[in-house]
Amino acid sequence: MGTQKSYVLGGGCFWCLDSSYMQFEGVIDVEVGYMGGPGANPTYEAVCNGNTMHAEVARVIFDTDVIPADVILDIFFTLHDPTQLNRQGADVGTQYRSSMFYADDAEKAEFEAAIERAKSHWDGVFATTLEPMSTFWMGETYHQDFFAKNPFQGYCTAVVAPKMAKVRAAFTKYLKKA
Repeated sequence: MGTQKSYVLGGGCFWCLDSSYMQFEGVIDVEVGYMGGPGANPTYEAVCNGNTMHAEVARVIFDTDVIPADVILDIFFTLHDPTQLNRQGADVGTQYRSSMFYADDAEKAEFEAAIERAKSHWDGVFATTLEPMSTFWMGETYHQDFFAKNPFQGYCTAVVAPKMAKVRAAFTKYLKKA
């Protein structure tokens, strides 16, 4: 294994990020959880009420020797709409904000560069927030690998699967081999 790196990204429902990233070679794991709010130990119910200020996020852990960091970030800006403020489609609230949580100034610069690259693919003003990394609160067990466990659940077929297909088509070179 090469150099392991991780990013914490929020782009709507964390099920979409989890399942989309797990399709790619070099992605070691995706953990879904919460970040960006002041309180401790947020629950899914509290975060969904929109009053904790936490975002639903995915911690994407990957091997940079297999999939470049730039590609991980380009996938992020392909699978969600960064111009939607505090929402992704019908999912509305600050918990669904387009957000990138940086560990240091170097990572913040990587995120800023990714935003600049993505601007050529989207019309409108970007709503993506750059926020300093804070405590990552692991999501409940039933949210981890949700799509893999529930591919025929209504939200998965209507929302998650099309996002997976979109990034699969755009980044075929990096797909896991069958």
